[in-house]
Amino acid sequence: MAAKLRKGDTVVVLSGKDKGKQGTIASVDPKAGKAVVDGVNMAIRHTRQSQTSQGGRLPKAMPIDLSNLAIVDKNGKASRVGFRMEGDKKVRFAKTTGDVIDA
Repeated sequence: MAAKLRKGDTVVVLSGKDKGKQGTIASVDPKAGKAVVDGVNMAIRHTRQSQTSQGGRLPKAMPIDLSNLAIVDKNGKASRVGFRMEGDKKVRFAKTTGDVIDA
């Protein structure tokens, strides 16, 4: 099945402690059904100081389930993703506006 959400997409969180927050997808794990979104689902990670890094308590974005994310359309609203054929190419489009997501 084709990926509805991909790296670089702007998404909004639909549920959980970060509901309503927006961010861009940094990475996607389709097998686990999770994605890492910048600035969302942050956790504190304690790291030891080394010669290269300062160490201490560093915030890190943790994976969030794909079902809790929706793509943001051009109006800034959450939208579902559909697929259609344009010529001989399969493209993603926002269901709310009908606009093509990836050119």
